[in-house]
This record gives sequence, structure tokens and C-alpha cells, in this order.
Amino acid sequence: MTLTRRTLNLSIAVAFSMTAGIALAQKGETVKIAFIDPLSGPFANVGQNQLKSWQFIGDYFNQKNAAGVKFEFVPFDNKGSPQESLTALKGAIDQGIRYVTQGNGSGAAAAISDAVTKYNERNPGKEVIYLNYAAVDPALTNEKCSYWHFRLDADTTMKMEALTSFMKDQPEIKKVYIIGQNYSHGQQVSRYFKEDIKRKRPDIQIVGDDLHPIGQVKDFAPYVAKIKASGADSVVTGNWGQDLTLLIKAAKEVGLNASFYTYYAGVSGTPTALAAGLGGKVRVVAYSYNDLPGIAQKIQNDFKKKFNDDWYTGATYNGVAMLVAGMAKAKDTDPVKVAAAMEGLKFQGFQGEVEMRKADHQLQQGLYISEWRKADAKHPYSVENTGYNFQEVKAIPAYVASTPTSCQMTHP
Repeated sequence: MTLTRRTLNLSIAVAFSMTAGIALAQKGETVKIAFIDPLSGPFANVGQNQLKSWQFIGDYFNQKNAAGVKFEFVPFDNKGSPQESLTALKGAIDQGIRYVTQGNGSGAAAAISDAVTKYNERNPGKEVIYLNYAAVDPALTNEKCSYWHFRLDADTTMKMEALTSFMKDQPEIKKVYIIGQNYSHGQQVSRYFKEDIKRKRPDIQIVGDDLHPIGQVKDFAPYVAKIKASGADSVVTGNWGQDLTLLIKAAKEVGLNASFYTYYAGVSGTPTALAAGLGGKVRVVAYSYNDLPGIAQKIQNDFKKKFNDDWYTGATYNGVAMLVAGMAKAKDTDPVKVAAAMEGLKFQGFQGEVEMRKADHQLQQGLYISEWRKADAKHPYSVENTGYNFQEVKAIPAYVASTPTSCQMTHP
């Protein structure tokens, strides 16, 4: 063997051993993810539950996953504020954290998405990925879409398409009252409901349309009095957290005999307010429900045993599952490589195979209409120990719930 050839072979061997060393170094690597959401203030109970949910799912995947990494969730309290969210994001980046997740509030989501996009443009080699698990403003995957933003929840248009597809087949619905929080989400629920129901059931009357300050109303009795006086047989609301809990309490106190069509009746505190139910039926449109079979049921039961609390944010599972699949595909934890791997990625979520649509980074998944009913032998789970749970009444496949996108994504 010539010296040149021996040197070449030695160089190849060294390069191979270094590459193998890098791959092995990723085994057991800890990936830190900043959790930025309200941990104090009126929505603290929701944020605290979802922080536990992310940490619980992180521990679940830490036992074994295809990427061979560990996940650690680092909490930052944004107090529900877009401004505080930016402060928290800076704090996370200063700590070297390159993955962030947030969900409670589309205002905070828009601020984070924009800030992450600008930061990544200015800091090549230090890029950050933003996992949006619950902020459903359609703009985030349309005109404000970002390569670095990945949404795990279904957006408002998807949920409304599914909800109105169900409502159009309910002949008892004749008069609807819309009530929501006065920010982008509440405004969009009103807008898209009116547009969709006019197309599908033009005979339905909109007898009221109210917006109220988010997180500030302590007594919803005046709003409920208006609903009752309107003769509405149904209420549509995108309210969540304290704003839905207090609305439900006020409806019970005055004996409002109307059905509620909601996005977030399963969120912390509201099931307890519902307890034995309202005058009418209470239904939710979401990507999960309480008696979803398979891995979701096991996680739900294990979470309950550990915390005496409910795991209702299935996006926490899908988020970590997507990161695992993306990192395994990229054979790396670098956000640049992982983002590229997650585009168009199909992976196993808690509800079966789902797809992160390449065009706009909006997860494509089936949706469900579920109804608040008494627990029984077939559906034994007790939400917030009420003896009730949300049970499926209609499944909407992903291709039906999917809506088009206007996203013109700029790739790095």
C-alpha cells in the first residue's frame, strides 16, 4: 500500500470515527424546551395544568424514543401578556434554549412567532423553533406564517368547519347567540361561525353577538340575561379558562335552557362548573375527547393517578412525538435540521397518523364533536372528579376538517 493511500484510508477512518462519535453523543442528550404561558393571574390554573402535561409527556418519551434524547421543559411565566412573552423568550434564548412552546393566547403567539423569525434571521447558527400547541388564530398559518412556527392544534377555521358541519344537521337549532373574548380568537369565532352557518343553514338566526374583555369579567350575569332574553336555543363561544367557567356558572344560576357549543369546555375549572350539566347540551369541538381509546386513555389515567388532575391537552403528546420523529429523521437536534425534517412529516400522534403540512406548518388531524354526559361502564373516566366526561358524538376526518392556506412561506 502506498503512503498516499494509507494516509487517505487513515483520514477516512478518523472521519468515520468522529461522525460516529457525534451520533453517539446525541444519545442521552437533553433537549431543553421553554414553556411560555400564564403561571399566575386569571388563567394560571390552565397554564399550570399544561406545564405539568408537557413535563409528564416529556418524562413518558424520556423512557424510550427513536431519537435517543431526553426532554426537559423549563417554565417561564408570561402572565398571558404578549410583552411578557417576549421578555420570557429573550430569557430562554439567553439560557441557550433553542425550542419554545406556547399556546394560551393568539396575541402572545403572534408576538413570539414574529420575534423568533426575526431572531433567526439575525442569528444564523443559533436558530429557535416555536411549537404552538393551542393558539388558533388562522393568520399564524396564513398571512403571518413563519418557517419556524409549527402549529399542533387545529386553527379556528378548521374547528368551525367541523362544528358547523355538525350543527347544520341539528334541526332543533333555530336561534344562536355568540359570545366571546374581545381579542383575535373571540372575534374570529364570531366571524367564521356567521360565515359558515349562513352557507350551511341560512335559516338559523343570529340573535346576539357579544364580545367582552378577556380575563376581566367577574360576573357574567348581565351577559346571560341578554342571552336568555334573546330566546336563543344555542350559544356558540370560543371562551376558555376563567371566562368560560364563570359564563357557565352564571348560566346555571339563572337556569338558562340553551345548548352550548364550545371550543374549550374541557379546560381546567370549567368541568367542575358544569358538574351535572346545564339546561341544554354542552358540546365541544376538538382534536380529542375524554374516552379516546389507546395510548391517550393510558396517559390520561396515569396523569390522573399522579396529579389528581386531567390531561386534556393532547397536543403535548403530538408535539414531543413530532420532535422525536423529526430528530430521528434529521439524526440531529439542531433546529435548522429538525425544522426541515418536520416539514411534511407524517408521524404517529395519540389519535393515529397525523401530518405536519409543509405549505404552512399546520398539523392535519381529525376532529371530534363530543358531549358532556354522565360517566358509565363504557365511559368510566371522571373529569375533575365530577362523575361526568365528554363522549364522542361525531368524528370529522382530517380531509373534511382541513381548510386551505394562503401562506407564502419564506425558507431560510
